[in-house]
Amino acid sequence: MHHHAPVWALVLAFVVGVLVVIQSRSNGELAVAVGDGVFASVLSFATGAILLAVIVASRPVSRRALLAGLPRELRAHRLHWWHLLGGLGGALFVASQSITVPLMGVAIFTVVTVAGTTGTSLGVDRTRLGPGVPRPVTTRRVVAAMCATASVGLAVSGRFTSGDLVMSALLLSFAAGAAVAIQPALNGQVAARTGDPFAATVVNFGVGLSALLLALGIEHALGHAWTLPPAPWEAPFLWLGGPVGVAFIASASTVVKPLGVLLFGLVNIAGQLCASLVSDIVFPTPGTAVGWQLVAGVALTLASVILAASRSRASRSSHVR
Repeated sequence: MHHHAPVWALVLAFVVGVLVVIQSRSNGELAVAVGDGVFASVLSFATGAILLAVIVASRPVSRRALLAGLPRELRAHRLHWWHLLGGLGGALFVASQSITVPLMGVAIFTVVTVAGTTGTSLGVDRTRLGPGVPRPVTTRRVVAAMCATASVGLAVSGRFTSGDLVMSALLLSFAAGAAVAIQPALNGQVAARTGDPFAATVVNFGVGLSALLLALGIEHALGHAWTLPPAPWEAPFLWLGGPVGVAFIASASTVVKPLGVLLFGLVNIAGQLCASLVSDIVFPTPGTAVGWQLVAGVALTLASVILAASRSRASRSSHVR
């Protein structure tokens, strides 16, 4: 019985990480265009939901999984109501993208979410929250998670003196990273039980969009104003966040079982790190500077990812011997 992670799952997790950086930049620019992060998040989720409706309408297996399989699993208590809440993590992540990327840049946002994701993944993998077998918390995994967290301090250290790093944005990004660790575990359970990743994606987008609409309603009641965005054919890049979100959730729901939450998160993070640094160098947002602290922080985080990933695969192989 092999416990090695399949190559297709590793490649897919890495590619999705690259796509997340595109989503971060897209949602960040959309937030600037409309003048509000929550409204930008609603637009991003709504765009993804429309695309998802088209996909599900054209796939009979997805409709069966959603309309018959999901209620059956809930009635049999093989799925619980809280398994359906993965979309709350997605809503928090997309909202934090839209709010913090214009303030901090994509690379800082990515490095901070790394710490939240890696630390939380250790606990999630230890439990039966995800669809795969529980994976032990080893010393090297803990050291790697602590190393990744320490790298955040190094990465952001160059920003404190310039005054352009907002502490609340930093904390929000960290919380979003933690939510990203829990989200694929819950969605993975739904995908595994219903037999279709798009059923899990529909549940995720439905819950997430509902939460964001509630937040937008509260904002409106408090007197917040926003402007309408340009049409998709006028500024297509601003509308990429939703489609990328669909690809992310469907892929994550598929690969989290063979990889486990931690290894999926680590490979996904590696894709994000490589793409985010390139993004901030080649397409910098106004006021975004890439200093040595950020580069060193990203490098240290990547080293932490390699340390934990190699150990996670080795430890799983050792169970076979």
